[in-house]
Formats: sequence, structure tokens, C-alpha cells
Amino acid sequence: MPTSAAHAPAGIAAEQAPDAEELLGSDLHEEVVRHFSAEPGAPSEATVRHQVRECLRYLYLVSRHPDRLGGLFLPVEQDIDEIWHYLILQTREYRDLCENRLPGGHFIHHRSISYDAYQEAPGREAVAEEALRWIPLYTAAFGPFDADALPHWTIVRFLHHELGLSLEEIAALDEDRPQQEGTPTPARTDT
Repeated sequence: MPTSAAHAPAGIAAEQAPDAEELLGSDLHEEVVRHFSAEPGAPSEATVRHQVRECLRYLYLVSRHPDRLGGLFLPVEQDIDEIWHYLILQTREYRDLCENRLPGGHFIHHRSISYDAYQEAPGREAVAEEALRWIPLYTAAFGPFDADALPHWTIVRFLHHELGLSLEEIAALDEDRPQQEGTPTPARTDT
């Protein structure tokens, strides 16, 4: 369901981003939900629907902001990545999703790399900054993270469970940070 500006944090108007079913089409959306609901030990259908939603939100953001998010480590949990893998295997539908339904109009490539290997390349500070970069873009497009999104976004779950930040405080993090547009990635400080 599209979001409205009423759900965005103060000073940020939420975009009118399409929902997962609109992006995938009803048939493919239901196919994905059925597939992941039928796996042994699968979560509830409602949870799978939230997983599909967050996967499409991830792809929406990568498509809309390739200059700011392209090449960054996947900030979502493995269950979301598995849904992305499934979509990629539906080659015609995935190409149509990327090129005609997502806002960037370009194919979104996938590259597997472990977190440990990725973290070595840019350095820990840069990895932390990159993880936080998703929050204002997400809240601008979809409003604040909700309890259904929380389990699927690694940095948001960490901030909430480990640091005790509320979802409202997480949504407001971008209000305290300088705008990231055009800001270069911090240089490596380790030697």
C-alpha cells in the first residue's frame, strides 16, 4: 500500500512509493508468497508477506538511488536476500521489474560477498556510515520503520535491540546528520 506524507519523519515528505504487489503484479507476488510459505519451517504467511515487502523496498531504494546505494553491502537479512534470489531466477519478470516498474529503470545486479570480506575493503567506519545511509532514504520513501520491517533490516534491528533506540528515534537519526547527497565516502583510516 502506498505511503503518505503523514508517515514520514518531521521535515521529510514520504514519496508515493508503490507497494510490493503493485511492483511485482498480483500473480508473481502471490507465487513468491506461496513459495516461501511452503518451505519446511517457513514463517507464517503474514511474515512472508512482510519479507517480500521489505525485499521490494530494498530493490526500490537501490533503483531510485544508484549513486548513493549502488555497490553497498546488502543491509537486510538473509531471508530477504533469498527472496531476491528467487526473483532473479524469474528472468523475464525480474528484468521487467527492474527496467519498467522500479523508479531507476535499470537492471539491478546481484553479487555475493561475505560481510567479513566486504568489511575489510572500506574499513569499519565506512561500513557503519554505509549502513546508516539507508535509514533516511527508507523513511523518506516509506515512512518510519515499523515493527514488521524491523526484523529484516540489520542496522535498524541492531539500533533497536542493542542500543535501545525506539523506531521513532531511528527515523529521526537523519534529522541530526548532514545531508548525504554528494558527500564522499569517508577515507579509510586503518593502515
